[in-house]
Formats: sequence, C-alpha cells, structure tokens
Amino acid sequence: MTVSILLDKRIVLGVTGSIACYKAVDLASKLTQAGALVDVVLTESAGRFVTPLSFRSVTGRPVHDDLWNLDDHVRHVRLGEAADLLVIAPATAQTLAKLAHGLADNLLAVTALAARCPLLVAPAMDGGMYEHPATQANVRLLRERGVLFAGPAEGRMASGLVGTGRMVEPAELLGHIRLALGRNGPLAGRRVVVTAGPTEEPVDPVRFLSNRSSGRQGLALAQAALDAGAQVTLVAGPIGEALPVGVEHVPVGTAVEMRDAVLAAVARADALLMAAAVADFRPAQVAQQKIKKTVAETDDLAITLARNPDILAEVKAQKEKSGRPLVTLGFAAETENALAYGRDKLERKGLNFIAVNDVSAADAGFAVETNRVILLSADGSRVEMPLQSKAAVAEQLVQHVADSLETLSSQQRN
Repeated sequence: MTVSILLDKRIVLGVTGSIACYKAVDLASKLTQAGALVDVVLTESAGRFVTPLSFRSVTGRPVHDDLWNLDDHVRHVRLGEAADLLVIAPATAQTLAKLAHGLADNLLAVTALAARCPLLVAPAMDGGMYEHPATQANVRLLRERGVLFAGPAEGRMASGLVGTGRMVEPAELLGHIRLALGRNGPLAGRRVVVTAGPTEEPVDPVRFLSNRSSGRQGLALAQAALDAGAQVTLVAGPIGEALPVGVEHVPVGTAVEMRDAVLAAVARADALLMAAAVADFRPAQVAQQKIKKTVAETDDLAITLARNPDILAEVKAQKEKSGRPLVTLGFAAETENALAYGRDKLERKGLNFIAVNDVSAADAGFAVETNRVILLSADGSRVEMPLQSKAAVAEQLVQHVADSLETLSSQQRN
C-alpha cells in the first residue's frame, strides 16, 4: 500500500556484512511497495550474504556494489546529493566505526560523507560487540552529530547468545524511516494527543462492558500526526493492533482512566484528536468475585449503570481556564441522524472540528480498514470525505488541524 510520506522519496539503503542482510531485502521491498525509490548500496561483505539480484528484483532499480565505474565515476556524490534519507541496515560494528571516524574505503562510506540528508542506522552485531566500550563511544559520537538510530533490539543472535545486538524488524524500521522523513513536517514542534480504541468497564473480575471499536482510526491519526512531525501522546484503550513507532503510549482501561490521562496530557498539548469510543455508562457497582449463574437461576440479573464522565466536556472546561489544547477534534460515530447529532456535539463540546461518520455502514464502521467522514468545523464549513482508507482519512484530518494551528500562530504573530 502506498504511504504518502514515502511516495517518490529517494531512499539510499546501505547494506553491510551481517547475517541480518536478509531483513534488508524485506525492508527494500516494503519501501518500494510504499512508493519510495530505493537505491541499494551493497558492500563487498554484504554481497557474500545476499546478491544484488535479490534487491534489484524487489526494487526494480540498479544495485550499486562497486566503488568506481567509468560510466558513473562520481556516483557517491550523485547518490548522496539526491537522497532524501540514507538508511544503513544492517549496520555492523565496523561500519559504525567507519562512520564515526570518517573512513572512506568503500562506496557506502563515501556516499555517507557526500550525503546532505539525514542518516538513520540500524545496528546489527553479535555477542557483546554492541556493548563494547569502543562501539558505545562510536554510537555516542554519531548521536552527537545527529545520526538517528533504530535499535538494536534484544534477543537471540546467530551465535546462540542472547543480548542486545539484533537488527530491528523491517516493519519497525519502516516506522523509524517515517519519523526521520517527517521531522520537519507541518506539525514539527507541536504536541498532539490522540485517543484510540474502546474502553472496558468491569462488571466483575472476568467480565466487562465495551464496544466494537478496533482503534484503527485512532492509530491512523497518531501515525499521520507523527508523519507531520508532531510529538504524539497516544492514550489508548485495549487494542490488538501494533502501535506506531515513536508514540508516547499511555494505556488505559476504563473511561475514568482515559479521562484522567487525557486531562493530564492536554495540559501541555497543542491539539487533541479524540477518536476513542468511550463508554457512556459503567456498572454502578463492580462485583468483587465472579458472578455465578446460580445467582440468577430464578430471576434475570439486573446491572445498574452509572454515567461515565464526559471527557470532551471536561477538556472544554479545562481549556477555558488554561487555553490548552489550542485545537480539539472530536468524532461522532452515529447510526442515525449523524449530521444533526454531529453539529450538536460540535457546539456543546466547544470543538474546532468534528468528524461525523455512520458506523452502521458495513464499509465505514468498526473493525474495517475504510471510512467515510464528513468534517464539520466551528466556522460553519463542511468537508465531505469519500470512502477511503482510514490512513487517508487521518492524513486529511491532521492537515486540517495543522492548518488551524498555523492560522492561530499567524494571528498571534500579527
């Protein structure tokens, strides 16, 4: 699937001599499928683990494995100057040493010296090599120069030893690449709070009341905000999806827990994107032990419900005192009269925006990959977003929030 932040981006992927080279082939494939233009630079030692043909097969582009070529004798300059990002994965201990000390004895090393783009490395080495004082000194030096690191991870290595030195998995590394490319986006320097998923209201120690929310739209919003350069705090109920790389994750269970976490997070936030499906009610009393069938053998069991806190109403009250968050976007997930309920909620909660969607639609409700949204604004404007991926919806919503924050900043400057 194409990813907007990666579309037509020129990624130079340096691959050095480690058994983790096989992961680099998967990474090159994922980047290409996402829309990036991937130029692979393969060191001589890496070529002993995996062939240039493997990378050419997944990228559809030439692979560079020689320092000099009569037809392209300054290719390191061409590659380095044209790149949006240089990624070295796997990066061996020797490669880290070369980068730290400016050694230039192969095509990848000279390309790194010629590059004017950010550099992201994913270390991979065995045994105690990563923890060795020499390697740690090189890592510190590179970090001081602004080099970005992804990993290494802890786990079992090729030698059978367990420790820190494994290259991170390609899916996680893709998240680090998105972070690197989005650093100067429209939300750079902004703090954004996103809520996602359902809440679970306990009935007894083994049962709870909840809803059908998968959390996918909230996770997509968090990823879109990261792609735009924001620092993102994700307050999430129980969800089974992988979290975007780079979020500050605040896990919660109940609506009360989510309320407390949101109010704490938005006190210093620029924007709140409230996509969580928060339970309106909770059991008034929670049984301390599992409720047995025998309790209700002759009569139906009745559960008295108590109203949960209205999180957006409390955010509104806090904003009136502190001014934070500057921009608030809510969701109205409805099954009937969606627009009327959405407009009412927009006004009552003092929102800047509300995204209205009919969750009774089979292709735009809970637990699907697509959504259809109408965005209502406090200024009276309305934007209809046709059926599309939740990621695409999230990108548009985040852009509206970014534009609103920029307008507020311009007004303050003037």
